Amino acid sequence: MHPGLWREIWILVTIAVLSLFFGVLTGRPFLIAACGFGFYIAWTLRHLRNLHRWLLDRRAGDMPEAGGLWGEVFDEIHKLVKQASRRQDQLSGMLARFQNAASAMPDAVVVLSQAGDIEWANRSAATLLGIHYPHDVGVRLLNLLRVPGFAQYLERGEYAEPLEITSPDNREVHVSIQITPFGSSQKLVMGRDVTRLMRLEQMRRHFVANVSHELRTPLTVLGGYVETLQQMDQIRMEDLKKHLSIMHEQSQRMQRLVDDLLMLSKLETAPPRTQVEPVDIAALLKSLVEQATLLSGENRHDITLEADPSLKLLGSREELHSAFSNLINNAVRYTPAGGKIRLSWRPTDDGAEFAVTDTGEGIAPEHIPHLTERFYRVDTARSRASGGTGLGLSIVKHVLLRHEAKLEIESEVGQGSTFSCVFPAQRVERG
Repeated sequence: MHPGLWREIWILVTIAVLSLFFGVLTGRPFLIAACGFGFYIAWTLRHLRNLHRWLLDRRAGDMPEAGGLWGEVFDEIHKLVKQASRRQDQLSGMLARFQNAASAMPDAVVVLSQAGDIEWANRSAATLLGIHYPHDVGVRLLNLLRVPGFAQYLERGEYAEPLEITSPDNREVHVSIQITPFGSSQKLVMGRDVTRLMRLEQMRRHFVANVSHELRTPLTVLGGYVETLQQMDQIRMEDLKKHLSIMHEQSQRMQRLVDDLLMLSKLETAPPRTQVEPVDIAALLKSLVEQATLLSGENRHDITLEADPSLKLLGSREELHSAFSNLINNAVRYTPAGGKIRLSWRPTDDGAEFAVTDTGEGIAPEHIPHLTERFYRVDTARSRASGGTGLGLSIVKHVLLRHEAKLEIESEVGQGSTFSCVFPAQRVERG
């Protein structure tokens, strides 16, 4: 048994003995016992009253003092209160850290009560869902987030799959909603910006559609000529050569498309090379000019090159060859016969620049921001007739990104265009 309890028992026994003793002396034992036990009860009630007052208002003062068993009870209660206070401080700190972390999240976070009212929301909830904390605390979520399908999703109670909605504040932003029940019928609503994923999916669909469209035409031509040849019993050699020439042209067109797709895929997926080599750009451009002259053929473009032979570039010769050849070949394809094409490789204040200037038809300003998109063409019929795949400038953009460079385009309708590849100083080497 606890020592304090024994002490209280001994106090009661002492009161009983003393009451009996004084009662015998005075002849009134019951009155003396009643006074003794009444004093003990009054003393006990006093401690109870002090404890009750302190429990009702702990801020009024410190824990009341007492001796004996009551003193030990007060001490134990005081310890429990301190422990509860420490736990409350810890929980408050954890809650504050959670709110700070949730506030810093790019995803929207909203805590709902059992009734579906907003209890808390982070900053991203204002941007993605139009919910502002603490202004909207106590407001039903359905009163603020009025988008098609969300009310049914919230009330249905099946949250295994997220719900995709458009942001009520910005119809261009797509949000994926995920609800997680917790606690006593409360809900945690999370909204993630999936606009980029939606755009990537849209780009993927467009890409597949464009590739299918680009391949369909040459395949249709090849299939038509093969079927024609199969049905002919006799054919003149001149007609056969003509048919084979067209079939060869279409097969080359498909080959160029496949090669460009493979190059673009490699540029997008392969990590940048950690080991680079100094590339002799002047020598590279000299060989590309020879190829461009052959491509020009009967159009007899006036192609000139001004290149600083001492200026080298740190990077991948293969990738740079692909980018520069695409720019030069585009100039040849889209410059009228007899037009001028000027190539330059020169140092700048911040590095070096390769530029291709032509006297072609030029490009309208509204088309320039889209030129590096896959399969984007200013003039679809003319581009296909010239043998272009619509991927050349996309390849140029990715090559330049892997070389810390940028593409600058200047063009004026009827005056020609200039495509400039601007390289930073850390990529340039004097040799």
